[in-house]
Amino acid sequence: MSKKSVTYADAGVSLSAWNTAKKRIGELVGATYNKNVIGKFGQFGGLYDIGWIKDFEKPILVSSVDGVGTKLKIAVAMNTHGTVGEDLVNHCVNDILVLGAKPLFFLDYLGTGKLLPETAEQIIEGFSRACRNAGCVLIGGETAEMPGVYSGEDYDLVGTIVGVVDERKVIDGSNIVPGDKIIGLRSSGLHTNGYSLARKILTEIAGKDYPDIFEETGQSFGVELLRPHRCYSPVLSLIEDSLVKGCAHITGGGFQENIDRVLPSSCDAVIRTVSWQPQPIFGFLQSTGNVANDEMYRTFNMGIGLVLIVPGSISSEIMARPELSEFAPVEIGEITEGTGSVKMEY
Repeated sequence: MSKKSVTYADAGVSLSAWNTAKKRIGELVGATYNKNVIGKFGQFGGLYDIGWIKDFEKPILVSSVDGVGTKLKIAVAMNTHGTVGEDLVNHCVNDILVLGAKPLFFLDYLGTGKLLPETAEQIIEGFSRACRNAGCVLIGGETAEMPGVYSGEDYDLVGTIVGVVDERKVIDGSNIVPGDKIIGLRSSGLHTNGYSLARKILTEIAGKDYPDIFEETGQSFGVELLRPHRCYSPVLSLIEDSLVKGCAHITGGGFQENIDRVLPSSCDAVIRTVSWQPQPIFGFLQSTGNVANDEMYRTFNMGIGLVLIVPGSISSEIMARPELSEFAPVEIGEITEGTGSVKMEY
């Protein structure tokens, strides 16, 4: 009696699922291409022409890598996957933006226990949409089906971005001085940080489920928690005009552990939290979980996704710039003499 022939699919990896998704994914990736991309989708590596960078006096490549974290658990629970793809691109764009860099290209990693073509398409559609909006090319990626490493329909996302900035335009905070003002640009919600705490408060302490309605907004908790991470790429025009002395993306570590990255050792940043009102979801999480102010502002962005440090004499004019109007800018503090610390005033 002959033995049954064992296939890759028997081990839990479906090549046919990838082939089903490949054509549509190729279309989504190709929609982000510009004249600098050489070759086509499906090559072993992405080719990008950097000949035009000779226009820079001294071009500096800037790179970053990040993930979405446990926000993915909510995406799976809600069967809504396009926004987390958008999250990842926007997070990475913002991380190099704060150094003054224009994004060039983005690469992704999608690891899953079982490749579902519809889910993969939603995720990559989010990548594609965000890349197009940021003027960034989705030049390559890896999709790995690994049963036994990822359980059920769980998956993980990682993104890598490469951008460029002229050395003379690098934002490093070195010219920040006392008297400079701190401008906050509004976030859309939690963005991509603090979700382990948020999920614990919502499901374990409040006993809520993601489809349940959050009465203050009339939207489900799932919708509130899946709001896409905002992209702040319009700030690049202010950087080009030499109006920004320092810039911080408010992610893990909140205000204290992100603003201090750009502070000179002779300066402190004073943040006055009464300057703005966080979105209702933050108030719900804080009151329900009985979370202290310091913990909230160190874990979450609390409604401010990006911080600009600008000359005090022109802060009002900068806030009135049309590029910032969609972010509802607000002055949230100032620079004082100090030792390179961020001081929170509640």
